[in-house]
Amino acid sequence: MLADKDRIFTNLYGQHDWGLKGALKRGTWDGTADFIKKGDDWIVNQIKASGLRGRGGAGFPTGLKWSFMPKGSDGRPHYLVVNADESEPGTCKDREIMRHDPHVLIEGCLIASFAMRAHACYIYVRGEFILERERLQAAIDQAYEAGLVGKNACGSGWDFDIYVHHGAGAYICGEETALIESLEGKKGMPRLKPPFPANVGLYGAPSTVNNVESIAVTPTILRRGASWFSNLGTPNNVGTKLFCISGHVNRPCTVEEEMGITFRELIETHCGGVRGGWDNLKCVIPGGSSVPMIPAEQCDDLVMDFDTLRGLGSGLGTAAVIVMDKSTDVIRAIQRLSYFYKHESCG
Repeated sequence: MLADKDRIFTNLYGQHDWGLKGALKRGTWDGTADFIKKGDDWIVNQIKASGLRGRGGAGFPTGLKWSFMPKGSDGRPHYLVVNADESEPGTCKDREIMRHDPHVLIEGCLIASFAMRAHACYIYVRGEFILERERLQAAIDQAYEAGLVGKNACGSGWDFDIYVHHGAGAYICGEETALIESLEGKKGMPRLKPPFPANVGLYGAPSTVNNVESIAVTPTILRRGASWFSNLGTPNNVGTKLFCISGHVNRPCTVEEEMGITFRELIETHCGGVRGGWDNLKCVIPGGSSVPMIPAEQCDDLVMDFDTLRGLGSGLGTAAVIVMDKSTDVIRAIQRLSYFYKHESCG
């Protein structure tokens, strides 16, 4: 189990002040300018060394993704685009970050943008998230007022602007190139790759699209050191992860845990067990509704990380764990999900 001292999201449940004063008390924005002064290569190398893999579903190494951005400028600006279009059924982690701890994300945006030589960042928020967008915008306004972003952000000498874009509630815009199309004011439909966004992204300029959680954990990694993060979890699947557990458990919740925790420990410790007891478990969808389900007989010592779940023909995805007990009509559940993906034009 993850020790409290190792938690990155210390206001996940909104028990403390979400605003700038509360964030400063919790250590956000501490020494941010010092990281920037160490240079973009230092930041990228720290993130590479930490072993952080993208938290939006694919699990691609984050530092490696950042390093794909062109080194020099050919006259085009660089952009960071943050994917806050959290529309995968079962997933409800990014909204908690935006609602309860938005400054962690804003600080992460500044650091990540600097690492990729971007002076502007766009956060694309899911259409149904009204309170989350208002809270995030209020936090951004506080950061501008305090000089943490804007001209000479944090006194670092780096100019940085951050914009919130509100989507219209289309699931397909969670796909990175469809998200870019939507940001440009076009219909949100995926682009053909190549070219990849790092070469031709938003407005035809080099861009990187990252998930909210991937960006929000970066300041803490730099503060506490890459080796602290890489020593948590299992080999190649390191660090902490937000798990969203729903379905037939006694207490559904979103919780920050160590990567590689077993499914059983996750359910028993944080959710009060499966409804009707462990023997009543039928199957689980371990990573949001787009990953294949795993039957109960494979769940006894199931390790919750990218590689183990891929080996079982499923995936960790966004770590949205949907638990189904023996009352579930699996055919009907899959039919319902298939209808959702058809309706959202996902083929």
